[in-house]
Amino acid sequence: MKFTRKASAQWKGAGKDGKGSLTTGSQVLDSTPYSFHTRFEDGKKGTNPEELIGAAHSGCFAMQLSFLLGEEGYTPNTLDVGATVSFEDGSVTKILLDLKGDVPEIDTDKFTEIAQKAKEVCPISKLLKTDIELNVSLA
Repeated sequence: MKFTRKASAQWKGAGKDGKGSLTTGSQVLDSTPYSFHTRFEDGKKGTNPEELIGAAHSGCFAMQLSFLLGEEGYTPNTLDVGATVSFEDGSVTKILLDLKGDVPEIDTDKFTEIAQKAKEVCPISKLLKTDIELNVSLA
């Protein structure tokens, strides 16, 4: 499978006082605002790159895990994945994936094993050059 996806950003003004907008090809984000304030201060009324990385990573990981579980004969009821993206001194220093799964007929060890594999082979995990931690819990 091969495909491309597009997104764009527009920025107006100086770094701290300027404002920007983000748009995705799917139009899910359509001139969505972002700014210094939404990135480095309270994060309200707009988005920021780190939040979007967290959403992309948690979504990609959940889908990858679902595929790997299916290959092993398991079908998840739910996979809830949170991503906490840590930013320090101009770099993303760590991402914590917090996984809570409800998967019938799987034991915790097998679930953890498959989740660890998903973390390693998830395309977004492979893209990011930072420490990625994973917490796993099974309902």
